[in-house]
Amino acid sequence: MKTYGRPAAFAVAGLLAALPACSQSGGAGAAAPTGADTARTGVAGPAFRGGHPAAAGAGDPYFPELGNGGYDVTHYGLTLDYDPGSGRLEGTAEITAKATEHLSAFNLDLLGLKVLSATVDGRTAGFRQDGQELTLLPHDHLRKGSTFRSVVRYAGTPEAVTHDHGWREGWLRTDNGAVAFGEPTGSMSWFPGNHHPSDKASYDITVTVPKGVQAVSNGRLLEQRTSGDRTTFHWNQAEPMASYAATVAIGSYDIKTSRTRSGIPVVSAVDTTAGVDEDGAVLGRFPEIMQWAEERFGPYPFSAAGLIVDQAADVPYALETQTRPTIPAAIFHTTNVVHELAHQWFGDSVTPRTWRDMWLNEGFATYAEWLWTEDHGGATAQEHFDRNHAKAADDDEWDFPPAQPPTAADISRQPVYVRGAMVIHKIRRAVGDDAFDALVRGWTLRHRHGYASTEEFTAYAQSQTGRDLGPIWNSWLYGDGKPA
Repeated sequence: MKTYGRPAAFAVAGLLAALPACSQSGGAGAAAPTGADTARTGVAGPAFRGGHPAAAGAGDPYFPELGNGGYDVTHYGLTLDYDPGSGRLEGTAEITAKATEHLSAFNLDLLGLKVLSATVDGRTAGFRQDGQELTLLPHDHLRKGSTFRSVVRYAGTPEAVTHDHGWREGWLRTDNGAVAFGEPTGSMSWFPGNHHPSDKASYDITVTVPKGVQAVSNGRLLEQRTSGDRTTFHWNQAEPMASYAATVAIGSYDIKTSRTRSGIPVVSAVDTTAGVDEDGAVLGRFPEIMQWAEERFGPYPFSAAGLIVDQAADVPYALETQTRPTIPAAIFHTTNVVHELAHQWFGDSVTPRTWRDMWLNEGFATYAEWLWTEDHGGATAQEHFDRNHAKAADDDEWDFPPAQPPTAADISRQPVYVRGAMVIHKIRRAVGDDAFDALVRGWTLRHRHGYASTEEFTAYAQSQTGRDLGPIWNSWLYGDGKPA
């Protein structure tokens, strides 16, 4: 995520505890199995009943209730029907997952929408909603190692997640549609899932809207069809994606298509009411920025690319929605495109293991801005570094080390972005340009379509360069206050 002006801290601490409490149950419940039942786990014989409830959170240091334990999602099939006039969303989520434990029940994250029915492996499942926690009780317990499919039907008017300083995320209504911003918790406002960045999956997102309205999402457009007064768009994101990077943008867009020099199809959607980039100056540079980024960071990790420019006036930040970053019209400029495109490598392909590792996203993406200006006749990375290091010791840039934000409210503050970029520059200065370039490209290839932690990065940097980078970690990455 990239912000300008950087208002108050991204105050999400305590968010989950403050969510409105509600509960409901549904489904026919799980009837007692008979000896003739066959568990839908690929194992013949009597139904398996040796499971236990899975954890209702992934144990993230900042969002302990976000995500869930006991299973790993491999694919989401989301079928959405949206009415921009009323704001009502109807959805069906088909979730394919692998059990990592013997399970009698498991949780999904879903906030503000009512579940209508649920099945697991084709059989009616009991369910219970309590705040953001949706608990499913399958008819037959799930055996560890088995693959299972859950189908959840739900509906309602999605609620935006609003933070203390007024910023919003989640499913956000616009003048002519809606746009979904998911970082760090907003994706649970429009579909049920395992909403922690460490559980990535492929996606099919099918959206039906009134005829004349468009729906843009991640990946490649497989089908567009109109029936009567409704049009359906089917998008496929084949490579693994963290749920916070999933998006849907609904409205009136000028769709621009092209290909990069390496043959990647580019689909960009510009809100027709935005009134930006009328001469194509920014969009026209997209192929150039893509080629530059590939030269700097390694092969582009996805099979589709593009941008979404939306008139979301009350959202003061852009987001690295996978393959198609979303940038509000008010801040649509080349620097932001560079930043969000860099996130396709740092954040989307190589995803943080926990939200504590967010500096790996934002430090690299901010440093990409510095590299861009250096490579295009502007300020050098060293000049950016010096300008920031010249700030007084009581500047908020030095409030905490980038790898240790004190609370969830701090993960999108200056030290994570700018001081994170300064860590990257210190590594470059310590090892030299050639070793640094090899390090960056090697890192993005080693963890391509996966996730990684700060500890994994520091170990990799030292092993690949053969240098003792401990002083950088001690002073710049973990040290308190302004480093000398």
